[in-house]
Amino acid sequence: MIIERSMNDAWLSNTYLVADELGAHAVMIDAGGPVDPLLEVLERMRFELTHVLLTHHHHDHVAQLERVRERHPDAPVLIHPAEREDVPGATGTLEPETKIHSGALEIEPLHTPGHTAGMLSLLVNGTDVFTGDTLFKGSVGGVRAPGHTTYADLKTSIMDKLLKLPPATRIHPGHTDPTTVADELERNRFVRIWRGVEPEGSEPCTALGQPATLILLGADYDGGHKAWVRWQDGSDDIVPGSQVQRAAA
Repeated sequence: MIIERSMNDAWLSNTYLVADELGAHAVMIDAGGPVDPLLEVLERMRFELTHVLLTHHHHDHVAQLERVRERHPDAPVLIHPAEREDVPGATGTLEPETKIHSGALEIEPLHTPGHTAGMLSLLVNGTDVFTGDTLFKGSVGGVRAPGHTTYADLKTSIMDKLLKLPPATRIHPGHTDPTTVADELERNRFVRIWRGVEPEGSEPCTALGQPATLILLGADYDGGHKAWVRWQDGSDDIVPGSQVQRAAA
């Protein structure tokens, strides 16, 4: 299996090309761009692009989809049924748990809602998982973006689906650097608290203009922070760190 990655300098979002080296088939995962380097790989290596698979509908993951369709008009563009209407260029749907094949590549869509309702993670050949905006190296997805669901969904998607995969599984997130299941179980601070390895914080704060408790202010993929907060009614949330004012500040 060959994996090529192109990262958008502005959004730090990843577009991936995953190819079956022996069978000369490939899929593209997301299309936030720049896609031209990956299109050049397809041409140079004479791979057939069989599918474009979208983890979710946000603009930073689909911005250059039309560029891909111009070059490969016969490749179906698939997304979770709940988000098909959000992407005009989508031509079909990916049903969770229903495997698709591209040459020797076997791709299983895992429904991992939280950041969006139809978020999909894509498990390829049981060894590599493309997690969209659900799980990052050292961080997790937020649940305040358009089309989001809940903190509980996000936690379940990460702990009961993605991190139940074998420890050696390679994680290719929707933004910045790759990691592994083992590394996230050991080093991701959100996950460490969920596992009971680290204690929750208890600092009073203001989040999105409302009083809350700061459970964790964790590093995010872009050099900023993501905050796990608990509202006064006892419910939990993941919000941008920039929207949190600490009491001691």
